Amino acid sequence: MFRNNFLRVILLTIVLTGIETINATLIGNGLLYGIIVGILGMLAFVIVNIFPSFVRRVNLQYRVSSDGADLLTAFAIGIIPQAGIMVYIWTQNQWGFQFWWALIIYIASDFIVFWNGIIRVYLTSPIIGLKWRIIGLLFGIVPIVNLLILRKIIRLIRYDVRAEEDREKRNNDRKAQQLCKTKYPIVMVHGVFFRDLKHLNYWGRIPAQLQINGAEIYYGNQQSALTVEDSAKEVFAEVEKVIKQTGAEKVNIIAHSKGGLDSRYAITHLGMDKYVASLTTINTPHRGCEFADWMLTKAPDKVKNKLADTYNSMFRTLGDNSPDFIGAVSCLTASYCKSFNEKTPNRPGIYYQSTASKINRPVRNVFPLCFTNRFVKHFDGDNDGLVSPQSAVWGYNFRQLKIKSPEGVSHADTIDLTRHNRKDFDVCEFYISLVSELKNMGL
Repeated sequence: MFRNNFLRVILLTIVLTGIETINATLIGNGLLYGIIVGILGMLAFVIVNIFPSFVRRVNLQYRVSSDGADLLTAFAIGIIPQAGIMVYIWTQNQWGFQFWWALIIYIASDFIVFWNGIIRVYLTSPIIGLKWRIIGLLFGIVPIVNLLILRKIIRLIRYDVRAEEDREKRNNDRKAQQLCKTKYPIVMVHGVFFRDLKHLNYWGRIPAQLQINGAEIYYGNQQSALTVEDSAKEVFAEVEKVIKQTGAEKVNIIAHSKGGLDSRYAITHLGMDKYVASLTTINTPHRGCEFADWMLTKAPDKVKNKLADTYNSMFRTLGDNSPDFIGAVSCLTASYCKSFNEKTPNRPGIYYQSTASKINRPVRNVFPLCFTNRFVKHFDGDNDGLVSPQSAVWGYNFRQLKIKSPEGVSHADTIDLTRHNRKDFDVCEFYISLVSELKNMGL
């Protein structure tokens, strides 16, 4: 109805409270009147709960979460006039039937409005994360505290919706520039323990945002856990498919985590260099992780083998042909990477660059990296939950994301794992800037 949050919510509150009040004061106005107005009131109440607003959003997900925030706000504000009306009814009717009828109507209506709103935001809003969902469930019945939590959740959703709308406007304003329309297609190579899935993109919103800005995107499609040598073969096979499919001479590779090692091996040892214009590695452990060495040497064989068997069995079910948990982890050790780097020099004619980040305050970050950060720090120093910045340095150009916020930027944040907007770090814009630079370099 209104794009302005304040006006829209005030109108919604007036409508809901008005409908509830009419239903609450039916008794005493005649049976026929009560039946007719009651039916109309219930119908109106249902319609408003289904369609709290008619404001267009960037997509259905944000429409539902925004409407949920509107309902929760109307619920919180509506309690005030309801209390005043109940006091008035009590002065007129004391503890009579009219008072109890109105009280039941208000409580039932508020219950519906609240849960309609909370279910909408819990199911659709990525920004409130697991933390605020759990806090809301644990303290939802604590007076005053529950209202403060509700206020926080509503504010997060408002920011998230506004950020997506700003992103849409920004993309529309620069659409003609085609910032990411590079000379060569982009191949995005995932890291270890994940797959390129159709309905759950490893890279979150990043590929779609690159495409909106002109990029042509493809994926490495290697299995989730193999040795670097075996993963490299699968990445090379996918690159050859892209070359054949597009008719392009080369590709630009953007690789995250172990995907950077897989890509380097394919370039240097398998002849993929003839198809690659650039390699951008994102938080790749080029010098390995000391903690991985410790884990493989200190963990009991029984534990390692049990974990490996469980993982391999699960990912065979999910589509991997020959998952190799131990082989994949072994390729992340500092000892392996030292030998790997000696045998895997950069190839001429390819532009190599890299990025790194770190977590600033573990408790403010996502599970499980909030726990692994301190453990990894004991061996490798500052890190993103898995990889230290010094291990991620590679190539002609290196960027370390120095974010001053309590969260910092984790290993997961660099691939938009949580899919939520942050004021201090826009991961989609970061990738757009990377690809835009490749375009400006003629790549």
